[in-house]
Amino acid sequence: MRFDEFSFCEELMEGLRAMNFKTATPVQEETIPVILKKQDVISCAQTGTGKTAAFLLPLLNNLRTEAHDVNALNAIIMAPTRELAQQIDQQMEGFSYFLPFSSVAVYGGNDSQAWDVQKCGLTKGADVVIATPGRLLSHINLYDIDFSKVKYFILDEADRMLDMGFYDDIMRIVKLLPKERQTIMFSATMPPKIRQLAKSILNNPVEIRIAVSRPPESIMQTAFVCYESQKIKIIRHLFSTQEPNKVILFSGSKMKVKEITKTLRTMKLPVGEMHSDLDQAQRDHVMHEFRNGRVNLLVATDIVSRGIDIDDISLVINYDVPHDAEDYVHRIGRTARANAEGMAITFVSEEEQWKFKQIEDFLSKDIYKIPLPEELGEAPAYEPEKHRGKPQRGRGSGRRVPHGRKTSKKR
Repeated sequence: MRFDEFSFCEELMEGLRAMNFKTATPVQEETIPVILKKQDVISCAQTGTGKTAAFLLPLLNNLRTEAHDVNALNAIIMAPTRELAQQIDQQMEGFSYFLPFSSVAVYGGNDSQAWDVQKCGLTKGADVVIATPGRLLSHINLYDIDFSKVKYFILDEADRMLDMGFYDDIMRIVKLLPKERQTIMFSATMPPKIRQLAKSILNNPVEIRIAVSRPPESIMQTAFVCYESQKIKIIRHLFSTQEPNKVILFSGSKMKVKEITKTLRTMKLPVGEMHSDLDQAQRDHVMHEFRNGRVNLLVATDIVSRGIDIDDISLVINYDVPHDAEDYVHRIGRTARANAEGMAITFVSEEEQWKFKQIEDFLSKDIYKIPLPEELGEAPAYEPEKHRGKPQRGRGSGRRVPHGRKTSKKR
């Protein structure tokens, strides 16, 4: 479907033509018409499907074609991280270039001048506010901000916001908004806690599911079947003759990320770490060093599996098997971007075999198992059925089921 088939206003179409946007993605094709009709939406779509445009474009069109208070806050867009808020803000700037709307991005890690800009936008009524929950509440606690004219409330990556502990913050903000509003929620996954949030804040929403896409064929997917104690030895073997070059290593917990990073530094590898215990300035510094090649191996939790725009990642290593196929696709999707090729290696311990087999089943393929080098000792046999239903140490045994075919239906 082409964008000129949505009957957008001419100023918005000018912005789309200037950005060379011509054809809608599936999530845009499904979601835009519903938002244009002013219905609430819960959309299950992963990063990289074009979901930002799916809510920004109809929002801007509706603001342009309906009466609204030009001196009041009209739309609130919530995002879990500063990085995602920045990306939304950048797209907002492009799409609205020919439109008479003001916007303000409200997130932490800034200097006092940025705080003043945010305060001004919130108190004087920017049309669109793009904010992280914590930073917006910091302003709410200090100033009298009028939310009475807000007509649109949008939550992006809602599942991630809940994972980061923002449920109470979100509900505090919701209580300040008018009951009569359009609420739009995007989530990469649909666990029970997301459905509960949707039930609390949405009104008879249209549910849209976009199936999790398979990784591109340009990613060479491989695995090492090993014992947990052999994982660090595999890394030592991989980089014994060649230094890492733009490699991300994912692990399931921040504690493990810290332990792995400490061990890799003893190997004299150029390593950095990324997890939620770092403040924003520290995260920015690590990403700057990584982008510029002074850090070539980034050890990270899933905090960077979505939304970080780096095109030249050569290798993704899953030190732990991801929780489900969606997380797997998010992680390895950091490589082979911008038409490049890439490689993904997953370390599969005995107790992770059944979970890895579920990922293979979702992908409808057997991922190639690299033979373990002899000097690392004998590897366990790959017999996932033997480990079916066994809980992993330190983790629950539950699993989110990957989404099926694309559907659009009323709840």
